[in-house]
Amino acid sequence: MDKVQLSEEEWRARLSPEEYHVLREAGTEASFTGESTDTETVGVYKCRACGSELFRSNTKFHSGCGWPSFYEPTKDDAVILLEDRSLGRVRTEARCANCGSHLGHVFEGEGYDVPTDQRWCINSVSLTLEEE
Repeated sequence: MDKVQLSEEEWRARLSPEEYHVLREAGTEASFTGESTDTETVGVYKCRACGSELFRSNTKFHSGCGWPSFYEPTKDDAVILLEDRSLGRVRTEARCANCGSHLGHVFEGEGYDVPTDQRWCINSVSLTLEEE
């Protein structure tokens, strides 16, 4: 898939105001409000902005944090990680590798019983679920 590169005007036309805020301005949706937070539907989670496959439902788990949580992306190059110092502390930001849209953050060492000891805390509004 070719990398998606759109102007800010094109992104605004393509996305709802909330989607634009989260995906293009690195915002965060309110906890426990997203459509994918508690779903157990089997399928593939794709980037809402460009449609790239990011996560699969078999890597989703209930963390109780208020956002969908996954323990790994579908492939090593689906997501890029960046250092985020926006709130006065260092976090790891997750972005779609195909279009650069903000997805959420990755946390490690929290003790969840998952194979990677990682929690990919992803905004529901950043995702589209394609049911199997």
